[in-house]
Amino acid sequence: MAAPGSGGASKRLVQYVVVRADLLRGLSWPLGAVITQACHAATAAIHVTYSDPDTQEYLAELDSMHKVVLQAADEASLTHLSTTLSENGIVHKLWVEQPENIPTCLALKPYPKETVQHFLKKFKLFK
Repeated sequence: MAAPGSGGASKRLVQYVVVRADLLRGLSWPLGAVITQACHAATAAIHVTYSDPDTQEYLAELDSMHKVVLQAADEASLTHLSTTLSENGIVHKLWVEQPENIPTCLALKPYPKETVQHFLKKFKLFK
C-alpha cells in the first residue's frame, strides 16, 4: 500500500541527516557552519548513490522531497551510528570536515522510512 499523498504508486522516501548537536552547544560553531555540514553530507549521499533506484525516485519528486534532520550528542554517538549503519548495510555518507578531520554529520541515501527508522529512533529532531 502506498503512503498517503504519494500518488498511489510510489513509496514514501525520506533522507535522514544526523548532525552533531555539540558543534553548536559545546564547540560554539556558528549556526551557518553547522547547516553547511548537513548540506555537504546530504549532497554527498545523493551523489554517491545517484544511480540507486530509490535515489532516482526521490530526485524525480523534486518538489516533494522529505528530509528529517536529527541530532547526535557528540562525535562518539555519531561515529557509533555510522558503524551500526555500515554493519547493517545501510548506505550513508559520514561527512568529515577537512582539513580539521572532524566528523560532523552523516546522511543516509533516501530510503523508505520503515527500512531505517529503527536505527535512528534514539535520536531527537535537531534543535
